[in-house]
Amino acid sequence: MTSLEAPNKFAELGPEKEIRFETSVDYESSEYKYASYLPHYTPGRQPPLEEFAHQDVGLRADPEKRSLLTSPGAIFEEITPAIGTEVRGLQLSALNSQQRDELALLAAERGVLVFKDQDFPDIGPERQREFGSHFGPLHIHQHGGQIKGYPELLPVYRDFKSGAVDNEIKNNVSSIKWHTDMSYEINGMGTTIFFPFETPKSGGDTLYLSTTAAYNSLSDGYRQRLHGLYATHSGFDQAKVADHKERYIREPIETVHPIVRTHPVTKENSLYVNRLYTRRIQGYKEEESANILNFLYNHIEHGQDWHIRIHWTPGTVVVYDNRNTQHSALRDFNVKEHETKRHMLRITPQAERPYFDPNAEPDINASYAAKGHLGTE
Repeated sequence: MTSLEAPNKFAELGPEKEIRFETSVDYESSEYKYASYLPHYTPGRQPPLEEFAHQDVGLRADPEKRSLLTSPGAIFEEITPAIGTEVRGLQLSALNSQQRDELALLAAERGVLVFKDQDFPDIGPERQREFGSHFGPLHIHQHGGQIKGYPELLPVYRDFKSGAVDNEIKNNVSSIKWHTDMSYEINGMGTTIFFPFETPKSGGDTLYLSTTAAYNSLSDGYRQRLHGLYATHSGFDQAKVADHKERYIREPIETVHPIVRTHPVTKENSLYVNRLYTRRIQGYKEEESANILNFLYNHIEHGQDWHIRIHWTPGTVVVYDNRNTQHSALRDFNVKEHETKRHMLRITPQAERPYFDPNAEPDINASYAAKGHLGTE
């Protein structure tokens, strides 16, 4: 691990000072309903995150998911065969512990769950944090904004003043940045919750894809070639972005992870490389590494067979598994002064350190779709 030089602003402000992000909303007098969820940042430094053992709650779930799938009035509809299930008639905020375990299992199987007509955005940060912590220790972003008093809750905010286009993408022809959240961390991210407070009337959607389906579409020979390979994932480029330098709270790190990882619950393999954070295959020369990684990036990103697009509407909450999916925001919306906001919240539990099990055998017959639960009430 290599350290970046600490910005001088830390020394000037000290850990007791608080920075509010530059937005068009007045933090003190605004009548904006979700002003308490606007991003804050408290300068200071935290020690590096340490590896920990993780036992996924999906492992203790009923494989049939009877408590969740037979909830009165609940409707589950497959979005595509490879990824995504839409859920109606079921409130996440009302799920008991057993149903949350089954939710984790269902998210592992389907990758992305889209819940409609939810009260979750209005249950308050305490209950939101408690819900997310059921699935694992909550990650605190190395430089992202925080909800005041709740550093584990990550607001994702854009308006005309804060900028509809990040510094990371302003020099690119497209806003697409496929990635798995913070794949450079030692323990990867797990069952993740993401939802809007306010979104543009048009645009600002999120794209998701299945890295399990992308892996399965490869020939057996090519899959075997990838088994046992490891690649470096880096958080350094993210930390160097201009508007991030003054607010990161941990030293950026690089971590080595397997290119193919095994899901601890489903035992399925998926590709674990992404263009945003993966840098180089261990033990390969630069050109050799680039050849394989570029093929995998293009394969993952261009395979529409395993892609979906989520349009955000009030009350939509997405639960996705960071271990077998990637996603990208779309900053394609028109920004009108004092009118347009894209204000989201992410709750990001951490999971196990990525690993590859060459002997893992997924139970295809136990998959969600095979049980005929789709479209049931």
